[in-house]
Formats: sequence, structure tokens, C-alpha cells
Amino acid sequence: MGRIFICAIYGGYDGAAADPETIGSAPNEAREMVFLRDLIVPELRNRKFEVIAVPDFDNPRISIDWIDRRAKPGDIALGIHADAYAHSQTKGVSTFYIAKNGERKNHAQMLLLAFSSRVPDLPSRGAKPDTVTGTGSLAFCRRLMIPSLLMEIGFKIDSDDRQKIQAYRREIALGIADGLVTWSRDVQMQAASNNHTVPIHLKVNNEPYPEWGIAIDGNVYIPIDIADRLGVNLALNPQMRRIRYRGIVYIKAIELRDLNISLVAEIGRTYNIRSQHPFSAEEFDRLMSIGHTTATHLNDFLTANNPEALEKFPNIAEIYIEEAKAEDINHDLAFAQMCLETRFLTFGGAILPEFNNFASLGDRQAEWAKFINLRLGIRAHIQQLKAYASTDLLVQECVAPRFELVKHGIAPTMRQLSGRWSADGQYTIKIAAVLRRLYETAGLF
Repeated sequence: MGRIFICAIYGGYDGAAADPETIGSAPNEAREMVFLRDLIVPELRNRKFEVIAVPDFDNPRISIDWIDRRAKPGDIALGIHADAYAHSQTKGVSTFYIAKNGERKNHAQMLLLAFSSRVPDLPSRGAKPDTVTGTGSLAFCRRLMIPSLLMEIGFKIDSDDRQKIQAYRREIALGIADGLVTWSRDVQMQAASNNHTVPIHLKVNNEPYPEWGIAIDGNVYIPIDIADRLGVNLALNPQMRRIRYRGIVYIKAIELRDLNISLVAEIGRTYNIRSQHPFSAEEFDRLMSIGHTTATHLNDFLTANNPEALEKFPNIAEIYIEEAKAEDINHDLAFAQMCLETRFLTFGGAILPEFNNFASLGDRQAEWAKFINLRLGIRAHIQQLKAYASTDLLVQECVAPRFELVKHGIAPTMRQLSGRWSADGQYTIKIAAVLRRLYETAGLF
């Protein structure tokens, strides 16, 4: 029987910036997650499962390394965590799995189904690929060699969720234990049937590739030579997961996604590795360039992440396209930044929807900027991007409060906004993660 690793993960944030509301909440979150872990462990041991509680490290990556050094085939790992941001449409529990892995998605759904049977009062938000998170990936799901999931249990700043977690702590632990038993047994059945490693067909940019790839525990691995052919500088990516199987070195295909190389599943266990997209690498990053999505693409993407968005902000996609076109700004990038800054128009922080402030713009009095209507708020956002991106004059009358205070042209690319637009060192990684999701939804990536 395989072992079960359980890790309490706490601290950090996943939004555009650290909200004052969440500062200082990590100790309470840590206490709740440790309490929960310490209830799950003896419950599983009573059911005759071997369980390993991961020590409490300050850095989740240390926890990952600790598990990897001890893990064996047939083991599984679960991280439990509380999210930082709450909204009426997103309360409850969700489980994250590594993207493009159908097996892991099924395991995440197993876990949630068992959980909901025990704790129906804490609703399920569904199984989600890790690409929908702020940075576009979760190390706990990506880096471990054994099957792993990360479960978000409530929101640490939502009083209703906190009270439910505390009131139902025992039932929550039993629900998670039920799900872990089902998941562990499924992994054992796959191991017994020798389905751990499966050969798969590959294409590269729609053309059949003469060599096979392999799927291990549902994760697609491709021969390392493909990465070389696609121009990936592997020396600059030492953390990329590599394995050696029957004399050939393979890399985990999903890790190429951050380099704008997509993995598309086709029929018959065939996977298409694509580096050729309608957008170029330069267009993906450059603020003064053209967008490739339509208003329909933008609306569909927004609605998928916040069903109420277009009720409150009708025509927002059309206006972003119009205002960006007027100043030669890439509307795809601007829209992705808006989605990040406003959390898909749910807001939830100090900036209220009626401010029409879609990019966390400040004014000259150290206050949040406010605009009288939707269009002017979007125009200010576009103009502030142009201030960073170019020395060109504005086409329309200036409404961005701090347009003249920026050294014009200092940041022509998205990655140069980190440390300027936001103090978050991962800021542009998060914009890029939203942009890739947008392009996937539009069928462009």
C-alpha cells in the first residue's frame, strides 16, 4: 500500500498585491491548517494507511524537497491551504491539479466528492488546473515526482468561512480522509495494472514527430531533443523536470507552457507540441503592439471567471479594444492586466467598483484614482500603459492622473512593469499567466 504525505501550506498571497486585510493573517491560517492536518493523520492511521505529516517549514519549496527525498512509487501527497481572497461566487473549497493531466483532475474530483458528502455546508468550487492560479502554476502540483494535489479550504479573511472551518473541523478532516483513501486506492490499482508509464504519439507544430513520448501518472513527457528543436535554452531552465527512461532523457511538457509552448491533447493518445501561434514572442510581451482577441473572446473569458461581470460592466471588452487601438496599445495585455488587478471585476479590496479604476491607479494625493464612467477609467489605464511604453504623444485628451510623472518609454515590455506598476516581484508573471489563459480560451494558444 502506498503512503500518504500531508502538508499544511500557509502564508503568501495569490493576488495582484498583498492587501492590508490579509497582512498578519498567516499565523491564524497556519494554526488552522496544522490543526486540520493533525486530525487527518490519526484518522487515516486508524484505517490502516501509512501517513506522513510533513514538518512545518517556512518555505513550501522546502516541504516539496523534503517529500521528494522520501517519496516512492505509489505514494501520493496532499497540500492543504486557505486562500486569501473571498467573493460571493467563490467561497468554499476547491482542489488544484497539474494542468493537462486528466488522471489528476479525476483524483481532484474524487477528493471533492468525498469532502462534500461529509461537509455539504462548505460548498465545492470544483477541481481546477493550476494554470488558473495567480502565477499560472503551483509548485506543489508541478514539482513533486509523485501524484499531488493542493486543496484550498475556505478563505482566511472571510468570517463565514472561518467560522464554518472551526465549527466543522472534525467533519472536514473526515471528508478529506475519505477522499484520500479513494485516491490512494485508485493510484494503487493503476500501479498494479502497470499503467504507470504509457507510450504516446507526438506532433510538433501539427506535424507528426518520429519519436514517441511517454505519459507517467498522467503527465506528458517529451524527448529533450524536441525542446532543443524549439529553441528552448535548457541551461536557463535548470529546474525543468527531467527523467531518464530506457536510455532517453525526457522533460515534462507542461513546464514549457511558461515559455509559450503549448500542449494540446488530440484523439488516440496523441499530443501536439506547439510553438507557432498567431502572436509572436515579441507581441506577447510588448505593450505597443496589436491584440489578437475579439470582443467575444474577451467577454467569454471574463464571464467564465465571473458570471456577474458583464451585468455590472457591459461593453467593457469593446471599450478596451477601442481605447487601446486609439493609442496603439495591445488590448490583450491591457485586458489581462485588468483581470488581474480587479480579480475579474470582483474587486474585494479598497478599490470599489464605482471608482471605475481597473488597474489600481493612484492619483497625485496618494489616494485611489476615481473616474466618472467606464470609458474614462479604461482610457486612463491605457494612457498610463502608454506612458511607460512609449515617448509618443497621446492621441486623446489626458485623463490618467500620473501620466506626466512617469519617465516616458522606460518600460516598453510587460516584464518591465514589475517594480514600477506593482511592488510584487511576480507581477508580470501573473499578467502573463492570465494572458495565456485568455489565449487558450480563444483557441490561440
